[in-house]
Amino acid sequence: MSGPLILVVEDESPIRRFVREALVSEGCRVLEAGSRDAGLLAAGEHRPELVVLDLGLPDGDGVEFVESFRAWSRAPVLVLSARSTEQDKIGVLDAGADDYLTKPFSVGELLARVRALLRRATTGGESGAARLEFGDLIVDFSRRQVLRQGAPVRLTPIEYRLLTVMVASAGKVLTHRQLLREVWGPAYSESSHYLRIYVGHLRHKLEDDPTRPRHFLTETGVGYRFQL
Repeated sequence: MSGPLILVVEDESPIRRFVREALVSEGCRVLEAGSRDAGLLAAGEHRPELVVLDLGLPDGDGVEFVESFRAWSRAPVLVLSARSTEQDKIGVLDAGADDYLTKPFSVGELLARVRALLRRATTGGESGAARLEFGDLIVDFSRRQVLRQGAPVRLTPIEYRLLTVMVASAGKVLTHRQLLREVWGPAYSESSHYLRIYVGHLRHKLEDDPTRPRHFLTETGVGYRFQL
């Protein structure tokens, strides 16, 4: 079997079995661990291409797993948790997780999130090519130019920087703080009103219907996600 190797770190065996069966049906190879430490050992030994992680583990919090894992691996981490507060989501995403799925969840949503994260990992999470096409848009990174239906779209330097940061993490939830640090710098990490304004600018310039965006998506109370 040659599908992607995924590590499931979850202490509840029925949920672990449910996730494993869903992933196997998608052609994935699956490793399992029931605790934080066992998960870190399995990750270090087998180098999975993606980790599916529960936050409430018997020997420590999942956030601690993410922090340790991020010290040596950039493989995507999808968090599954019954914790649904904005602070829980923000905390683990800021620690380095890539996406967050609240329990209970459907097989379809789980597999869609997994596919999106694996696609991003396969392309390095970057616009490694000189250009990116989505919808009727072309982003030409070598020329720092955006075209819509062949016509140039004028973006300010901040708008272009925000676009490139979001595109580089396509499919990943980026918290307000992460985006503000990347685009405006550490001094602006609490200035979320800047972000709302400039994401609105990108939607008006690049979305077919800014009121129902397809690419620049809001994760309520947490941040934003760019979706191809």
